[in-house]
Parts: sequence; C-alpha cells; structure tokens
Amino acid sequence: MRRFDQATTDTQLILAFQDGNVAAFEELISRYKDKIYTSVFFLVKDKYLAEDLFQETFIRIIDTLRSGRYNEEGKFLPWAMRIAHNLCVDYFRKVKRTPAIVTSDNKDIFEVLSFADETPEQKMMQAQSHDRVHCMLELLPEEQREVIVLRHFGDMSFKDIAKVTNCSINTALGRMRYGLINLRKMMTEKQIAL
Repeated sequence: MRRFDQATTDTQLILAFQDGNVAAFEELISRYKDKIYTSVFFLVKDKYLAEDLFQETFIRIIDTLRSGRYNEEGKFLPWAMRIAHNLCVDYFRKVKRTPAIVTSDNKDIFEVLSFADETPEQKMMQAQSHDRVHCMLELLPEEQREVIVLRHFGDMSFKDIAKVTNCSINTALGRMRYGLINLRKMMTEKQIAL
C-alpha cells in the first residue's frame, strides 16, 4: 500500500481507493473530516447527531465510490458537502423540526479545529475568537448562517450552495452578503476584534 501526500489529487486518491487501496480513502478522510464535521455540526447543533450524520456521510461516499457511480471529477469536497447537507435536511424532515439555536455555553463546534504548534496563549486567544464567531453566527437568520457555513467550512462554490439550498445563485450571494453585513454590524456594536 502506497502512502500519499498533499500533491496527490482527490481524483487520484479516489481511483486508488476504487482499486482497493484503503490508505487512499484514509487520506481523503484526513483532508476533509474537519470541514465536513464542522459544517454538519453548525447545521444540526448537536454533537452526537453531528457525529452520526458525519459517519453516515462517509458510508454513503464509500458506497458511491465502490459502486463506480462517482462522477464529480475534481470536486470531491463540494460533492461530499452536498451529501452531508442532504443528510441533515433529511433528518430534519423526519423529525419535522428546524435546528434549535444553541446557547453560548456550547463550545463543541471548535473542538474539531486543530491548533498544532501554537502556544497556550495563542490557543486560548484562538478559542475565544472562535467562541465569539460561533455566538455571532447563532444570531444570524438561518438562511444567512447556512450559506456562510457552507462557503467557509465547506469551501463550496455559490453555484453548489445554490443547488444544495434550492435557491438561485443570486439569492445565495445575497444571503452571504447580508450575513457578512450583519456579522460586521454585530462586531462593531459589541466592539469585537478577532
């Protein structure tokens, strides 16, 4: 089994996995697990549910890759994010409720972000900044928060965001714009510096 590095493309990893190289899939997981999990968590606001949906996302990815039905060449992350988002939507349809707003006491969202090679002071400042951003995101309307999360954590294009959220590209762009305006306004009003 060959080891892979950052120069190996997602498409090469997928082909290697389809040829039976499990290490190739482990590399894909390693590259994108934080972004996918964080996005799912932001949408469902529950650590355990996010873990379940995250695992289900990768089970669906494995099934699709093994069956040879993957055709999103060069766009693995947006494709994986669509799967994760659709699983979240399906979950909420089943329970017929929308995600609840979490209090600022919930700090689980940034546990998945790595702070390697940082001093304890840098880690503490980074965690405080993330907590502030998390609290401000919670105050945004759901549609604005969703677009910001998919764009920032999922690295999704506005075209992909529009497809996932069933709106036009202009609507997705507008939601992003108003979300950022609202975040800036909150930062100014609360005199928050990140």
